[in-house]
Amino acid sequence: MITIKDMAEMLGISTTTVSNVIHGKTSEVSQKTVERVEKILEEYEYVPNISARSLTQNSSKIIGVAFKCRKDKYINLFTDPFFGELIGALEAEIRARGYFMMTYTSNDISEIIRNVLTWNVDGLILVGMLHDDFIRIKSRYKNPTVLIDSYAPREIMNYVNVGLEDEEGAYAITRYLLKMGHRKIAFLADNMEGADYTRYLGYQRALADSGLEMEEENLLIFHPGTVERESSLRELYYRCKNYTAFMCCSDYYAVLLMNYFMDRGIRIPEDLSITGFDNNLMSRVVRPALTTVGQDVTKKGRLAVEYLLKMIDGIEPAEWDVKLPTELVIRDSVRAVGQAAESGGEMPDGEERESRAV
Repeated sequence: MITIKDMAEMLGISTTTVSNVIHGKTSEVSQKTVERVEKILEEYEYVPNISARSLTQNSSKIIGVAFKCRKDKYINLFTDPFFGELIGALEAEIRARGYFMMTYTSNDISEIIRNVLTWNVDGLILVGMLHDDFIRIKSRYKNPTVLIDSYAPREIMNYVNVGLEDEEGAYAITRYLLKMGHRKIAFLADNMEGADYTRYLGYQRALADSGLEMEEENLLIFHPGTVERESSLRELYYRCKNYTAFMCCSDYYAVLLMNYFMDRGIRIPEDLSITGFDNNLMSRVVRPALTTVGQDVTKKGRLAVEYLLKMIDGIEPAEWDVKLPTELVIRDSVRAVGQAAESGGEMPDGEERESRAV
């Protein structure tokens, strides 16, 4: 295989000039020389030796991304539209910055640690870490690390996290349901940790601000496992008559419920209103289109990479806890009830119904 030294001798130029052209550093190289180098690169189908480059630069140019997921929830994590969009955003930004991405997914934090420690990566992005997960990783992994959507206790250790105003988003959509006349609102989640618990706090706060008490029976836990899923859906179907609205912690669960209920004769939103959280593709293509809380998943991934690369360059983050805003996205899965219906189902102050266009 031809080397940089071989090409430099063939062209009568320095190895530095050839290397600069290969790596796109052509500001001080004449256009004619660039063309000569590119021609010989194409002729000999030259492929840069990344391993050798990493050794000389003391950098692997690789970013590791590790996802912790629940084994009872996902067979393939990336079939979830949220994680599919996030991994796409991370890869695109990492590639645009001249790096490569390695990924690892497991429900076992010990397995994640064991494998990540073998990687020669310049930094890590961790997704889905709870409680002491990050503490365990950082006790053994010393390179720069950024978390996405972490809810580890901040008083234990400072860490950079790119997250979301989950509580505010849940507060806004609960407030919207209340404005539309709903008082019997079920809160549906699959756990009471991390994002779901934080959204539950927003739901509780909105009820309290309206003078309503949170009743424990209105907290519904969905069991997504293969064995439990059908029985869980069946129980929710039997209980749905006790409510006028369901507030779901994700668009995925909202759409799942809508389809299950409508298949059994329940009309959405005429008989039951349903809302989601995320504003992913499913919320936009389902009919009726889903009222939900929007978040910018692509921006979340981009910022995580941006913060990590600054840390790799030795720049201390300006912020340790970045919380992106949410927005209320009003579509067609909620109807006004009671006095709100009589008054025409007015939107909350400043809100307008979103276009149905996808």
